[in-house]
Amino acid sequence: MKRTTLLGIAFVLSLSLILGACTPKTEATSPISGEVSVDVETGEIDSEEEATVAESAEYPTLRIAVLPILDTLPLFLAQEEELFETYDLNVELIPVSSAPELSQMVASGQADGMVTDGLTVAFFNKEEIQMKIVRYAQRPTADTGHFFILAAKDSGILTSADLKGVEIGISEGTIIEYVTDRLLEKEGFAADEIQTIAVPKIPDRMALLGSGELKAAVLPDPLASLAVSQGATIILDDTQSPEYGASVYVFSKKMIDENPDAVRDFVEAIDIAISLLEEDPAEYSYVLAERQLIPVPLLEGYVIPPFPYGIYSEAEWADTLAWAQAKGLLSVDIPYEDAVDSSFLP
Repeated sequence: MKRTTLLGIAFVLSLSLILGACTPKTEATSPISGEVSVDVETGEIDSEEEATVAESAEYPTLRIAVLPILDTLPLFLAQEEELFETYDLNVELIPVSSAPELSQMVASGQADGMVTDGLTVAFFNKEEIQMKIVRYAQRPTADTGHFFILAAKDSGILTSADLKGVEIGISEGTIIEYVTDRLLEKEGFAADEIQTIAVPKIPDRMALLGSGELKAAVLPDPLASLAVSQGATIILDDTQSPEYGASVYVFSKKMIDENPDAVRDFVEAIDIAISLLEEDPAEYSYVLAERQLIPVPLLEGYVIPPFPYGIYSEAEWADTLAWAQAKGLLSVDIPYEDAVDSSFLP
């Protein structure tokens, strides 16, 4: 898509969201704020807008560490369609292969931001505030789950009650364990009825589930969908409990303090990418393949799920802390306003 045409489409899409959106309190109603003047025939921005973009020319490079997961699709789309360039942002996406590597890149200062989860942010901030959440990345909906408790083929597990006393493969001290506990607690499980076994690497967990060596395991989608296509059964998921499975965009406190306008423009570019996905998700399915965001066997006919606007809520943050404290993983209270910055939302 030509850049000039893209600009016109992106801003017109954003205007349509302003007129038609009706979202919960925690979500933003529009990906673009303020007045813009765009020629929809040419996509050209007026001189006032050009001046605004020009003022951002001194932005530093935003280095974002990224896992090849579906949550990052709007980020890759924003890069593919040159949305960051619209704001004169230079965004460097740094690929990583595991969650520990993701955190290490940010902790060492080699990256300024990442897509992660609230629990990881809490661990980063347990001694001093290092990271802040600036918007949602992905969140379950009533129709699309994020995390799934799966039973192996021929395991005999058909309902949640069958999971009592069964070892469930998870990664300990992560959002995977958090979601597992919360979903089973909602099913009436007592703490001693929830049995888990640590299998940190997702490919290992998936392989053990597929072989039947694990009777149950927790996987994120779309790997969960792949496991189901290979014979696994969904026992529970977070479609009815979206407050547990959200992922988020975060930046270092240093980057936010020193370059707030760059962070704000980054958030707006992500919002525009999401509006493009809403308009015609099939048009951007090529990004899934190019960036290897879903397994190859699922590519044909895969339906891209919706992506949220808005930001991690105070209730989500409080529950994340409560779980980590109960597990003995965290001993301090971290105020919501210290870890979540909603000022960058349109």
